[in-house]
Amino acid sequence: MVHHIVMFRLKDTDGKTAQELALEAKARAEKLPALVPSLCSMEVAVNSEAADQTNYHIALICTFADYAGLDAYQNHPDHKAFGKFIAGIRAEGGRACIDYES
Repeated sequence: MVHHIVMFRLKDTDGKTAQELALEAKARAEKLPALVPSLCSMEVAVNSEAADQTNYHIALICTFADYAGLDAYQNHPDHKAFGKFIAGIRAEGGRACIDYES
């Protein structure tokens, strides 16, 4: 299995707080497993309002059968649309990612 974990730090924009945008991003991301065949599983986590607010706001924890599946996901039109949405609300330098096999 290939694990793809990506975290985003968001910015307040368009009259919405980063926390509100994280919840909107979560709702959008949770649609991806039904749309992208190579995505075996996805968990979307939003940083708790009770937690340290310097943490990343949202994390996507994804699994794929292999790196070809991850590549298919990254090039899928629905993932690209999600990426465009995130790019508009992401804080500068606000992305961290790791990919690994188990």
